[in-house]
Amino acid sequence: MKNEQWQDQLSAGLNTLNIKANQAQQTALLDYLALLEKWNKKTNLTAIRDPHIMVSRQLLDSLSVLPFITQQKICDVGTGAGLPAIPLAIMNPDKQFYLIDSNNKKTRFIQQAIFNLKLTHVNVFHARVEAVELQVDTVISRAFASLPDITEKCQHLLNKEGVFLAMKGKIPNNEIKRLEQQGWQIKSEELNVPNERSERHLIILKKCRK
Repeated sequence: MKNEQWQDQLSAGLNTLNIKANQAQQTALLDYLALLEKWNKKTNLTAIRDPHIMVSRQLLDSLSVLPFITQQKICDVGTGAGLPAIPLAIMNPDKQFYLIDSNNKKTRFIQQAIFNLKLTHVNVFHARVEAVELQVDTVISRAFASLPDITEKCQHLLNKEGVFLAMKGKIPNNEIKRLEQQGWQIKSEELNVPNERSERHLIILKKCRK
């Protein structure tokens, strides 16, 4: 019954978000969620354990930023259990995804998810973000750190035209003011996550070119 409820919630949520997902993609999303729930019973991967809200909090929240994933190489810093990157990778098989987390049990789970779902375009790094050498088009984070911390710790990952995408609840106005004074172009987009009442925003940051 739970799987049927998840399928119904996912189908309705994708429709609300105006996302077209084929059957294979929907199956992969639900298989990922089932694997996450299974591992979460034995090891603490995420605080979300109620199966009734896992589709909205894990899958749909992640997929709400899908329209902003337009470039080819995406790095998810502090990815945790692979959110938002794994759902985004399922929907973008033509792009490269790099997932970074310093927690060994979480990166082991991601490796298992990559293997089970045959996500050959996804790579995971068990390391602190400062120690990873990459050049990508987009750095995305979900509840990783403050905006100043994200830009300071992760700026070396971005190419010259790259952007930061920071998923937040309320708009962090004080953090934005600090970064604007340092020469960052910043805009915010409201995210409407199905079945979620709390505020969700995407903060888009790009360094001003001199």
